[in-house]
Amino acid sequence: MGAAGSGCELPVTFTLEESYQPKTVSIAPDDPLAELAKKGPVTMVCEIDAKPAGNIGFLRVYAGDKAELRTSLEAFIGKGALEPAFTDLRIGDRAAVEVVYQQKSPLDDGEVDKERAFVVETAQGIVVVALDSFDSDEHESILPAYELAKSTLA
Repeated sequence: MGAAGSGCELPVTFTLEESYQPKTVSIAPDDPLAELAKKGPVTMVCEIDAKPAGNIGFLRVYAGDKAELRTSLEAFIGKGALEPAFTDLRIGDRAAVEVVYQQKSPLDDGEVDKERAFVVETAQGIVVVALDSFDSDEHESILPAYELAKSTLA
């Protein structure tokens, strides 16, 4: 994933679960949907669908200009994040920060869902990989794919 011809060309590469389906996201800045693809300092560039593996959710990849990692991740999760726990780490040979947090369900049903993401530095700027699932149960089902992406990122 990430290499030329992989479905999404990225400044990083990583291994995907076999049945996950990547798709490049390209939205013009003047498109009314452009704001939906932007989170803090990064914009969605790739959406990896977990549905073919039987899960409801995505791994989403965002990219942005060079920036401080933790500050960027704080802006990415926004002020609505509950109980964020940040960890400085190395992913491959890159400096990285990961956050695990909770978010109120957009369905306004009182549910609080697990969320997580990591950000790494690249020569082209920063890249965020986020696990976006339907609910906390789906989060747990997609977590191995997220961990595979994190452990194989180069």
